[in-house]
This record gives sequence, structure tokens and C-alpha cells, in this order.
Amino acid sequence: MKIVDLKCAIIGKSPIVRIVTDEGISGYAQAETWKPYLKPHILAFRDALIGEDPTLVERVMLKIRQRGGFKPWGTAVSVIEMALWDLAGKAAGVPVHKLLGGKIRDQVRVYNGSVRFPFTGHRPEDYADDIKKMMALPQGFTIFKQPIGFHSPMKREVPNFYYGEPSASPFHGALDRGPITEKGLRHFVDCVAAMKEVTGDDVGLALDCGPGWMLGDAIRLARLLEPYNLLWIEDLLSGDYTPWVNAGVYRELTRTSTTPIHTGEQIYLRQNFKELIETQAVHVVGPDPADVGGIAELKWIAEYADLHGITMAPHGTANGVLGLGALVQVSATLPNNFIAFEYTHGDPEWWNDIVEGLPPIENGMITVPDRPGMGVEIVPERAQRYLGPDDQDFFR
Repeated sequence: MKIVDLKCAIIGKSPIVRIVTDEGISGYAQAETWKPYLKPHILAFRDALIGEDPTLVERVMLKIRQRGGFKPWGTAVSVIEMALWDLAGKAAGVPVHKLLGGKIRDQVRVYNGSVRFPFTGHRPEDYADDIKKMMALPQGFTIFKQPIGFHSPMKREVPNFYYGEPSASPFHGALDRGPITEKGLRHFVDCVAAMKEVTGDDVGLALDCGPGWMLGDAIRLARLLEPYNLLWIEDLLSGDYTPWVNAGVYRELTRTSTTPIHTGEQIYLRQNFKELIETQAVHVVGPDPADVGGIAELKWIAEYADLHGITMAPHGTANGVLGLGALVQVSATLPNNFIAFEYTHGDPEWWNDIVEGLPPIENGMITVPDRPGMGVEIVPERAQRYLGPDDQDFFR
């Protein structure tokens, strides 16, 4: 089997990769919904893939892996890797988890980081109301992650939240930073207390906090949050779209906190998790398969983290329904340091209508499908109508 073409189309807002072979089998993968600008970057790898055997995933990846980088520039490599695994599973007639060593769990837990409701304000009662809405969702999630602080409009809408001015950046993940005020710190904790008043101990609560915090403020926050038994506090110091790790600084935070400290969604490749893991600089790592280099890379990181007593909660909020399939397959194979992965859904909603094999969620769990490949498959006849003028030949 040989690769004869690499295609990329924007469907909805997502770059979709299709790897085409001379035997009529194709592999598909999906990048985050807010990265349509990556299409030419993905297609730049086309010539390197032509003629390769797609079932020899690692050999193909060795040709392109060094050309990626921290989020968002690792995405092109990552989605090609996932499309290769999808294709390899279809060629073998087995689900991808069997190519990764086989599932060790029949169901995987997901946490809600993507189904959101409009906020009317950023008072404690607004956060409590939002949690009530999430707890009523039909998916029955058992873990929720709430954006707050620098990872939310709180930094702009709460007067004197911090000693700084948020930027008017056109980019998602703009890095606003600054020392927190006493008022801002108390307000943050009051909002967490209000959410925990709603959740009790019935569901787990995690916080997506930044990045943007100074180390001293992060230490104070982590200590103030200890009574609330949070699952983790995420990306306080670095994170979304920051192209560095700062493991030593994270370790200073983690060694003072009984509240689990989490980071990793922006990091590309296992090598850049090495110091975080080996020095136990965090309690939880959260690589995203669509940014870290793919699902095999994520599995290696999970295994290595497990050896060092670190838990795993993969990121994936905007990876779409094809990304959901990939997360289910790899999460089924992870060791028991796995907590849950971040749920990702169809955006726009019509995505649910143009695929087959989309697994349902019940009580916050997804049953691992046994369909060949990633398990979620685009139906070309249904998807064709959503292709733009430049992508009309994507399925041909």
C-alpha cells in the first residue's frame, strides 16, 4: 500500500486531513476548529508522504516530526499522524486501540470542557448558575472544567482584578499577565466556593485558570483553594499558546500545593514533557493529541508520567467529532493514571449528521467502539455540501 495523495479541506471551521492510498483506503483526521489557517502548512508535507506505506506509521512520522512546534505549529504533524493511524486500522480491519496495544478499559471517562453556556456576569452566583446548567446536561458528565481568572473575561470584567491591562489581541489564547490584587484573589476564591456549593462531592470540579499568574500569586491561590478538593488547577503559569514549558517554575508551585497542578495542552512532543515529568513539576499532564504530535506520542507521555506518579487528563476541547474518535481510541489504552479526557463535540452541530460511528455519552462515559480505524467516519455524500469552492475535489 502506498500514499498517493495528501489532501486538506476546511469543513465548517476545521482543517480536515485525508490521506489517499493506491488501494482505495483513506485515513482522516481533524484539527481544532479555530485553526483554518493551517491548511497550507498541512499541505506542505504532501511531497514528503507520497509513495510511503501509511501502515508503517512511525517510519512516515520520522520524515516530518521535526518540522512541528509548540501549539499551533505541531497541529499539522499531529493530524497527519492521526490520519495515518486511522488508515492503518482500516487496512488491518481493526480499531486503532488494537494497534496501540489494545484497550484496557471498555469505557472511557470524559470531562466537560467544551459544552458552554453564555455568561451573564462574573459574580459568584453566575458561576454557580453555570455549574447548575452543566450538571443538567444529558451527557451526565461527572467532571467539569471551568474557565476562570486569566482564562476568562473575568480579567476584563471584574474591576481591579489584577495590576495590569488586558490586551485587545485578535488572537485566541492571548497572553495577559500581571500580579493579582487582593480583591481579585478573594473574588476568584468566592466564585469557586459558590460552584462547590452546587457540586458538593457529587461531581469533580477542575479550573482552567490561565496562563497569566505570577508565581507568588499562584502559590497563594493554590493554598486558598485547598479546602475545595479540586481535581486540578490548570495552566496557571504557562499554557495555551505559550511556546515554552518553565518546568522549574512549575515545580516551585507544585511543591507547595496539595491542590493538583496541571499543564501541557500547548506542548509539542515527549521531549518537552521530559523535565516536567522527571522533576515532578506538576501533578497532572494534559497533552492534546492534535498538538502534541499525535496519539502514539500521547500514549508514550502517559506511560512515562505513570512511572513518575503523575496523572493524565488529555486536552481536546475543539478537536471535533473525528478528534473525539481519536481520543476515545488512545484513552482506552492508557494506564491507570488516566483521569478523563476533555469532551469535544460537533462544531457546527451539523457535524454530527455527516459522520457515522459517533459514540454516545452516558453518565460521563463513552463505550469504546470496535469499528475499524478511529471509529468515527466522515460520510462523503453528506459532507460534500459543506465544502468550499477550493475543496470540491476533496472526496474524489
